[in-house]
Amino acid sequence: MNLGFVGLGAMGQLIVPRLMAAGHDVTGWNRSKAKAEALIKSGMRWADTPRAVAEQSELVFSIVTDSKAVRAVALGKDGIVAGLRKGGIYIDMSTIEPDESRAVAAEFVTAGSIMLDGPISGSPVTVTQGNASIMIGGDEKAFAFARPVLLAIGPKVIRIGDNGLACQMKIAINLLLMVEVIAFGEAVALAEKGGVARDVALDAVLKSVAASPVLGYRGPFILEGKMPAVPLADVTLQQKDMMLALNLGRTMGSPVPLAAAANEMMNACRGMGLDGNDFVVAHHVYRRLGGQA
Repeated sequence: MNLGFVGLGAMGQLIVPRLMAAGHDVTGWNRSKAKAEALIKSGMRWADTPRAVAEQSELVFSIVTDSKAVRAVALGKDGIVAGLRKGGIYIDMSTIEPDESRAVAAEFVTAGSIMLDGPISGSPVTVTQGNASIMIGGDEKAFAFARPVLLAIGPKVIRIGDNGLACQMKIAINLLLMVEVIAFGEAVALAEKGGVARDVALDAVLKSVAASPVLGYRGPFILEGKMPAVPLADVTLQQKDMMLALNLGRTMGSPVPLAAAANEMMNACRGMGLDGNDFVVAHHVYRRLGGQA
């Protein structure tokens, strides 16, 4: 199939090769062409605008930072909506507000095409391993058409419901993930304060009933020399998702006290100048607050 991909950041860089390896022809665009050079050399076609990507594609993906960026690439005379054929399908994999996603989807309906929200749950590690999961919100027939392509990205593909609901679910899952990782840092810091060696504490957690996939690949980052130079998700990026959860809780009247507490730990990370690290660095904040560093 002729596919388009808009947004070639950390996740796009990994998703596009999987699509090409499955036999699809991919045309891509990114705000900075330099990030696309390796993909171009490996066979991805380049287009000068998101509209040009859509004009060459049966199905177009995007993954960008926030709803403002989604609107920038999706709408307007140079956007995906202007180039997508009638009945064409656009899947946005970004993590954005459900209402914003629905508003953009309405513009595609007006233009005679279809938008699905399709946020990806996973990190660069899980995408590389082929273990990422994709949630879809929107038209059921469009989902059925796109599903074989989505399975080239990851083995777990599920339709959550109507437009916006996949974004809603992704934010809820991210809330759980963030609280879990930050609680992990709190638990290990407590064990260390009582005299347990950090590597022993980590090993015990990963062999306990509290172990999980995210702790399996992120937990080792707290060991000396193991924090990645390029974080899977730095404090600022992860806090963006926390704010989505907090704002949804506020607008819907759904309590999210653990998300609020986790957000305060991200504030502490930033206040201590640790925001350039993967957000598991909250463990170091707990140590400092407990007088261990």
